[in-house]
Amino acid sequence: MTDKSLSEITRVDFPLISKYLNSESELIYLDHAATSQKPKQVIEAIDSYYKYNNANVHRGAHQLSRSATEAFENARQITASFINSYSSKEIIFTRNATEAINLVAHSWGDANLKEGDEILISMMEHHSNIVPWQLLAKRKKCKLRYIGITKTGELDLEDAYSKLNEKTRICSIQHISNTLGCCNPIEKVALKAHSVGSLIFIDACQSLAHKKIDIQKLNIDFLAGSSHKLCGPTGSGFLWAKENILEEMPPFLGGGEMIQDVSLNESTWADLPHKFEAGTPAIGEAIGMGAALTYLQSIGLNNIQEYEKDLTKYLFKKLEIIEGINIMGPKPSDNNTRGALATFTINGIHSDDISALLDTSNICIRSGHHCCQPLHKYYGIDSSARVSLSFISTKHEIDTFIQELISIVKLLKENS
Repeated sequence: MTDKSLSEITRVDFPLISKYLNSESELIYLDHAATSQKPKQVIEAIDSYYKYNNANVHRGAHQLSRSATEAFENARQITASFINSYSSKEIIFTRNATEAINLVAHSWGDANLKEGDEILISMMEHHSNIVPWQLLAKRKKCKLRYIGITKTGELDLEDAYSKLNEKTRICSIQHISNTLGCCNPIEKVALKAHSVGSLIFIDACQSLAHKKIDIQKLNIDFLAGSSHKLCGPTGSGFLWAKENILEEMPPFLGGGEMIQDVSLNESTWADLPHKFEAGTPAIGEAIGMGAALTYLQSIGLNNIQEYEKDLTKYLFKKLEIIEGINIMGPKPSDNNTRGALATFTINGIHSDDISALLDTSNICIRSGHHCCQPLHKYYGIDSSARVSLSFISTKHEIDTFIQELISIVKLLKENS
């Protein structure tokens, strides 16, 4: 697909974006890595549930409960199909990817780890894939180890191999870094992890909406995804894990829905996936996430990846003309798969100033540490600016952003 055809096909589906089409006051949203915009198909699916099918799921015998349950479980099946899960029973609905990681750290981690065991993550991880493992390591007196980063801002595979050993019980890494943009070699890490008896957990928040994911091909044990980065609603996400692992894990939360039988002294647990879904779930949000995944599949993940690959190369080409700019992570090329984002600093200028001044021109980008403080400390900085793209982004938006950025850099340096 061409730049024009893909943007014309998709932008009209997004109310917040399409309202500015043919408008003099254009809004340019370049913060898709933080959260995606929502197409009308998702908004309508949530609206339809609350208008016509609003009822609790699984618990009622009446027609509304049956229709709500059908829509809710259909969303689970859509999610399973989206990642090529072995079974829909392996999909656990959560509030977000952070909850999915905490679920595994508490349920699997507390049950399986002992003093002296090792947990392996990387220097580039988002805080949601650092803090739960730090807490687990403290609870179980385990050792938390970090994989280093190469000079080009990629996962140091040799370092990963050297630190994966017979003491490693789980390795948890991002698929695509939300700051460096690099796509980590998951299949290679998984092969090595399994060879020493370790499980592998993948944070796929930055990859699921941008490329086709096949958990069977990746040969992993756990995966976390977040709806709001998939064109879906906030407050919803999912954990995927192999059925045999989930069967052996104790429940994370106790309460209604996750039980089979309750007596005064003990309880037994419901079958998968309900053992891990205590209480009334986010029904409308799950249905909305299912609609979002269906929407992405209708566009085609391969089409999205190819379009964004071209757009990312264009963004880098434009950014590199700016004097004093430092772009983090590897450059896009035909030989690597890179996230559709660019994180940068400009000598002598704070990223917050860049972001704030761009906002006055209706251009939305991210500034700060992007929930990656250890990574920023490693590079000796406390903040950076990030531009992140989507299949609804255009080269025109990039050109406008670059023009404004050049003007801001000139203004700030003249007044420094």
